[in-house]
Parts: sequence; structure tokens; C-alpha cells
Amino acid sequence: MLGINKVILLGNLGKDPEVRYLENERVRASFPLATNEASRNKEGEKIISTEWHNIVLWTPLAKIAEKHLKKGSQIYIEGKITSRSYTDKEGQIKYATEIVGQNVLFLGEKKGDKSGEKNSPSSVSVGTEAEKTPGLSLL
Repeated sequence: MLGINKVILLGNLGKDPEVRYLENERVRASFPLATNEASRNKEGEKIISTEWHNIVLWTPLAKIAEKHLKKGSQIYIEGKITSRSYTDKEGQIKYATEIVGQNVLFLGEKKGDKSGEKNSPSSVSVGTEAEKTPGLSLL
């Protein structure tokens, strides 16, 4: 029997996407995404807890993210959880858990942004024609 590996997140970018251009015209964008959850403690005070997620986008989503996302941008993302290991510069084995985005909805700027631009939501999925369409604005 096959399983399901699906993640849905709504949050804000913790920093600008870090974009790497690889061989065979592949592009990888990565960034931390913060999701907040509200609860109340025993005294009834509201507590906000933040969870950080490592997000990875591949071509064509990575190219679109490079152009349109920045620290504080709010996005809705659907993807899957992946885990990998690597050896750091000191020879230590490290482990990373990441969310590989497959569908992304750009929701606009962080609250309190003074840019003056109002952005309407736009969605992009892996395999869409969005990257090839001249003049298409995703924000």
C-alpha cells in the first residue's frame, strides 16, 4: 500500500530566498518559513508560538520565488517532507528535514509593510506555464 506525504503551511518568509543555479539549468531556492500558533496559558494569557520550517523550491518555482518573494512575504505552500544527510566541513554527519514545495500561493507582504503596494493572491504550481508567459505578474 502506498502512503501519503503532504504538508500544508501558511506563514511568512524569515529571510530572502537563497537561490542557487545548478547544472542542467536547474534552480534551487531555499528559505525559512515561520508559522505561528496562538494558545492560552493557565492564567488565560495569549501565547504565540512560532515554528520554523526549511522550504525548498525547484525550477520553475525557484525562479519565480527569486523574482517575487522577500523576507516577510506571506505564502501558502503545499508540498512534501523530505529528509537528507550530508557531511559538514568538519566531517560531521548532519541531518536536514525540508519541505519541498509543489504548489505555492503568494499572499502578499508582511503586515505593516510600508511599500504601498497591494498584492492580490496568485498561485503557481510545479508544471504550470507561468514561467513561460511574458508579462504575467504573480504578485
